[in-house]
Amino acid sequence: MLLVPEIGLTPMLSRLVVSRFPGQVSLLHSGMSAGERHDQWNRIRDGESRVVVGTRSAVFAPLDDVRLIVIDEEHDASYKQDEAPCYHAREVAWQRMRRAGGVLVLGSATPCIETYHAATREEGGIYFHLPERIEARPMPRVTLVDMSAEFRQQGKNAVISTTLRDELEGCMRRGEQAMVLLNRRGYARTLLCRGCGHVFACPDCSVSMTYHQQENRLECHYCGQEREVPSVCLNCGGPYIHYAGVGTEQLEGILRTLLPGARIARLDRDTARRRGTLRSVLFGFAARELDILVGTQILAKGHDFPDVTLVGVLAADAGLSFPDFRSAERTFQLLTQVAGRAGRGSAPGRVVIQSFHPDHYALHFAQKQDYRGFYDNEVEYRKLMQYPPFSSLIQIVVSDPDETRAQRDAE
Repeated sequence: MLLVPEIGLTPMLSRLVVSRFPGQVSLLHSGMSAGERHDQWNRIRDGESRVVVGTRSAVFAPLDDVRLIVIDEEHDASYKQDEAPCYHAREVAWQRMRRAGGVLVLGSATPCIETYHAATREEGGIYFHLPERIEARPMPRVTLVDMSAEFRQQGKNAVISTTLRDELEGCMRRGEQAMVLLNRRGYARTLLCRGCGHVFACPDCSVSMTYHQQENRLECHYCGQEREVPSVCLNCGGPYIHYAGVGTEQLEGILRTLLPGARIARLDRDTARRRGTLRSVLFGFAARELDILVGTQILAKGHDFPDVTLVGVLAADAGLSFPDFRSAERTFQLLTQVAGRAGRGSAPGRVVIQSFHPDHYALHFAQKQDYRGFYDNEVEYRKLMQYPPFSSLIQIVVSDPDETRAQRDAE
């Protein structure tokens, strides 16, 4: 069983696995139709397929004699399902292998802190380390750009720094490929009224709704609720509506203006939900039919494109403000992973990371691509605060249509 964190990684991996095990491979992920999943499930149950490739739900595939599970990019949060039934694919895989007497292989260049802590202390695991890239290829050169200095030079509308713009132009002149990551989909992060300061927020989640220009709608990225875009402020009736913040949809347009001859495509949840788009874009990029891929964290996950020599990251520190003790870890993992997409071929790679907080330790270690340094620094905070791996956390959710009854049951 081979698990990957994103549906976007399954086409390339399944093609590789099928070439090694023809007629024995089944694919399982949520992007398939119910009929396709049904057929694949039956092939596995009947013993026709001995190898399964898929995302987190594939960990439940009915392989009777499974003895090996490989989880690629094991650190990825996509392996955890927060809605019922709640589970973590890594924990399910561990239990399956423990009962079957098989082997679980967890692979990552930026392992989860808890996984690395357990593996290096021989708590039922063995730790293997690859100290260098395949064929001893050099790691990409990473440059941190202080966007506060860019704003002082370019003005408040600065989105792409001078450094990244120059690198992109040079990359296009040399006929190479580039990726630009902004972990924020949509056109604008929020709509606000400049007359009264009203923010257009989701009535259920109390968070700002994101503007999607192509569909001309507001969407809550927490619950999925959609609303029409108002022409006037719903609070004061004024016409001074402002689109604040840049998302991948707007960034794609900015890059098309900046690099008019470049062939550009966007990969995020909005484009990937259209059937066939993800596969066609990835295969098109691999075939050199595209020059630049713009997208969210989908770009950071395990892709191998030898002709990508440049990676740009916008708003690299956005995740650091999340009220989560893992925010620094996830920021470091995202930046290190996406940096690893550059320079995988014969040409050396370059990475430009834009940030308002270039001195943060997560960015400092990501620039050096130093996992052990980050771990040693981060684990001291965890130990001081008694966070995992020095403790276990459990979340108990009490849900009821009646708030009073839920409160009583919770107490």
